[in-house]
Amino acid sequence: MREKATRERLVIGCMSGTSMDAVDAALVRICGEGLAMTVEFIDGASEPIAEERSVFLETVEGRAAPTGALRSAIHRLSERHAKVAKQLMETHGEVAFVAVHGQTLFHRPPLSWQAIEPWTIAHAVKSPVVFDLRAADLAAGGQGAPITPLADWIMFRDETASRAIVNLGGFCNVTVLPAGGSPETIRAFDVCACNQVLDAVARRALDLNYDSGGANALRGQADPQAVRELSDMLRAQRHEKRSLGAGDEGARWIDAWIDRLDGACLAASAAAGIGNVIGETVADAGDVFLAGGGAHSAALVSAMEKALGRMVQPLKILGIPGAWRESVAMAVLGCLCADAVPITLAQVTGVQIPPVAGSWVNVR
Repeated sequence: MREKATRERLVIGCMSGTSMDAVDAALVRICGEGLAMTVEFIDGASEPIAEERSVFLETVEGRAAPTGALRSAIHRLSERHAKVAKQLMETHGEVAFVAVHGQTLFHRPPLSWQAIEPWTIAHAVKSPVVFDLRAADLAAGGQGAPITPLADWIMFRDETASRAIVNLGGFCNVTVLPAGGSPETIRAFDVCACNQVLDAVARRALDLNYDSGGANALRGQADPQAVRELSDMLRAQRHEKRSLGAGDEGARWIDAWIDRLDGACLAASAAAGIGNVIGETVADAGDVFLAGGGAHSAALVSAMEKALGRMVQPLKILGIPGAWRESVAMAVLGCLCADAVPITLAQVTGVQIPPVAGSWVNVR
């Protein structure tokens, strides 16, 4: 009897993170099913988020964006998802489905909103779309976040080395994978606001959307008192042991210091405070690998390494480029949903019984 061929799927995963800078899409080859799947990154495409970003920021910051403007922004965001997915499909052919996270506009469990129009995407790409990945966990009593740890385990676990996957996104979250551990051994948690603070400093003090490469922070001088106050605020976020979202962006600290420091020194203080807290949080977590936009900030990475007492490494050496880690994870989570495997973990989100997640639309 011939051995049954291993199932293979091409899947696109899409992510627009809390930094709201772009829609990233990753084309991924998935071999096998469920927790036994293997993952290969094939290609990625990215589309900047443009005029809709200001509307999303108004919403996230609790200001009253007009309903029509918000609805239009969500539609434009969904069109950007369709554009990057179609770009990958034009190069590589049809896919089994597209998995989308949507744009988080509010997160305070049990309430959370990942805005997206799945039908807009499905009609454009002529492929099934799975979305609304957090809702099942929230409805079952969980925090709905962090959402990527099981995907991290599938992609990055090692039999002999403990690893920490640190995502330097709008909020920093960490997945700790003990050597040779099962899914039940995974530790994962939100740490603190990260790019939310750095980008807000750039907008308010430097008149920039973001501090590219941490260049301004590198030329500034961190203020010791400002660093201590920010570190204390961010440690409090970490010690609350909850998923972070609305109200956790660090605006109070910026308000207190923006008129006392010039832009570069404020940026340097922000990078130092954030790096302190993240570095000390993962000090005992094994080898540290960085993903997310904050990994490009030399000032933030340097502050992390100083607090950690050793060097960190880019995620790409494990086979997945850090810039695509979250979109690849969405593809993996979508496959778990398709295979009827719960994507969240009780010890991570606090849900008592992890549910099968995901809502599906399909254009026939």
